[in-house]
Amino acid sequence: MSAHQVSPPATVCPPDLEPLRQQIHQRLDEIIAYSLQDPGPTSFLDFEKTLLLLLQSLGCLLIQLFLQARHARLDLTTWTQARGYGISEKNAERTLKTSCGEVTYQRAYLMPRYGGGPGVHPLDVALGLTRDGYSPLVIGWFCRVSFQVASGLGEMFLGSAPPASAIEEWVLGLGRPAYVFLSEGPLPECDGDVLVIEIDGKAVPTATDQELARRRKPRARCADRCKCQRHRGRAQRKRRGRKKRRKKGDKSKNGRSATLVVMYTLRRGADGRLHGPCNKKVFGTFGSRKSAVQWARTQATRRGFPPETDKTVQIVIDGEICLEQRLRQLFRKAILTLDVRHAQEKLWEVGRLFYPEGSAELSSWVEELEELLYKGHVRALLQRLEQELRGVSLRGPGTKQKRKVLETVMAYLESRVKLMDYGRLRKEDLVIASGVVEGAARYVVGERLDHSGMRWIEERAEPMLLLRCIEVNGDWEAFMKWSQEQRTQELERGQIVQIRSKTPTQLPDAA
Repeated sequence: MSAHQVSPPATVCPPDLEPLRQQIHQRLDEIIAYSLQDPGPTSFLDFEKTLLLLLQSLGCLLIQLFLQARHARLDLTTWTQARGYGISEKNAERTLKTSCGEVTYQRAYLMPRYGGGPGVHPLDVALGLTRDGYSPLVIGWFCRVSFQVASGLGEMFLGSAPPASAIEEWVLGLGRPAYVFLSEGPLPECDGDVLVIEIDGKAVPTATDQELARRRKPRARCADRCKCQRHRGRAQRKRRGRKKRRKKGDKSKNGRSATLVVMYTLRRGADGRLHGPCNKKVFGTFGSRKSAVQWARTQATRRGFPPETDKTVQIVIDGEICLEQRLRQLFRKAILTLDVRHAQEKLWEVGRLFYPEGSAELSSWVEELEELLYKGHVRALLQRLEQELRGVSLRGPGTKQKRKVLETVMAYLESRVKLMDYGRLRKEDLVIASGVVEGAARYVVGERLDHSGMRWIEERAEPMLLLRCIEVNGDWEAFMKWSQEQRTQELERGQIVQIRSKTPTQLPDAA
């Protein structure tokens, strides 16, 4: 048996279960016979390709059997007597695209007897099937990877796939309740003794106003348009004219920062040291930083670390003053810490003023000051920088820039002395760097939202960011189950439910 000889499942589900059972047994016998065929396929490649088609057709038949059996057991009296619906059509046909392929089945269609309102398919309500035409599992698969990759993989493994624009609309719809899940979803069990919160930002390339205007205007049509891609591109560039050259310092990325919050706990071990991270959760948003901090405050309370707790709470930040002030209001007893890497970068910035890049003298000079930094002797470090400043002449080539950089670095460190008690933090085995949130920024944002050619609109990137957080947190299956329950409740209320949506997500904002 070759691949083109595999017969597809019946286009219409038989009204009785027995014919379906016979088809399933027949298809299973065909698969066994094909595996034992002598002579068989010439290569394993040919065998596997045909076997996959056979298994998919068997899966479609089993899905039809399941749907038919569930429909036969369905009690319509709840709808017809208690809820005032009447049977409009006993065998309304529908084609559903599943993980095994297209499946056609029949189910009853009910309409309200009194008043207006949409009709319902009780079987679809009972199984949580929306009007998207694809099964929830397949929609979840498409939403977990990039739009173009999802469309290509769907074409490869399922035989057909929606366009990238449709997958984007699924993401918009599936990601709408994601914020609620991240805020009110199940809490991790067996948390540690110390709560650590790391906050940072990551820029995402967004579309400029000029790009948006070009996207939204009607596309120009030319009578002499050539169908050849090579000449069509030349004609478009000719109509558009030469691109305006960017000046020095202009950014082509047009980045908009997403705020990332990573929350995890550390557990005290028998050796007296803190081990972890435990129960790490990532949250990101393009909304205000206030909303991200408020989310962190709510989740800390839910995880057993309320504002007046005596447990240790540590927050590692990038040193932004307004963020520090906001955190001190919400986490009055928390230990606020400046990421030590930011302080180190300032030392290297100063060192390059006096020593060549990559020289041993530069490394030695910075290492000496880093030793003071790690011991928490920030005042002594500032005195050393003061000495360097006094040693810079008031006149001479480059001295003005040196003094300016030194004064800026000293002012930066002076205003953050309370955040750099690294000596005590190291003795207590606490965190001094934000490596966890840096990794989250790379996995959550960098590998999904920051690729060449991407240009996002913040409100349309927000659901993708939230879904990506759920994926990285390992909560995808729990989220799909939770969101399926929400949609089923809407279906039971007689509402029209469709995951696919064109409405962008509203960005959260702090009250």
